[in-house]
Amino acid sequence: MADISRRQFLRGDFRGSKAAPLRPPWARAEPAFRTACTRCSECLGACPQRIIVIDPERRPVVDFSRGECTFCGKCAEACAPRALERRAGAPAWRLKARIRNNCLARQNVVCRSCGDACPAQAIRFHPQPMAAALPEVDEAGCTGCGACFAPCPAKAISLA
Repeated sequence: MADISRRQFLRGDFRGSKAAPLRPPWARAEPAFRTACTRCSECLGACPQRIIVIDPERRPVVDFSRGECTFCGKCAEACAPRALERRAGAPAWRLKARIRNNCLARQNVVCRSCGDACPAQAIRFHPQPMAAALPEVDEAGCTGCGACFAPCPAKAISLA
């Protein structure tokens, strides 16, 4: 097991300090993905949103600072080795938006950029007396598309 902090241990986060790469939608589990991916980069050219980029190991990862995923499936269609495997009824991934404490609204600054950008309307704002309305992610409604990520001026959105 990698060296992890006490906090990570208590949260059940055994990945250590290195987070798993954010792979394109319908990616197989990381070990199977790494085995299947030939690093052909076909998924990059197939993505109309251009959010798939290459990591230092020359494998595809998603960069939400470039835009959102529309779940068109073109990356999976282009993946001949089937490292990206679209299965009927299976979600593209289990990513959900998370709002960190550096959120402007949590600092009592009126900001609704993440909610305005969310096509699924999964980020709602709850009024607070004498304060800015606070954002809350409806996990059931969040698709993990990443539309909320780039517009956030405080970079308070993460997808995990």
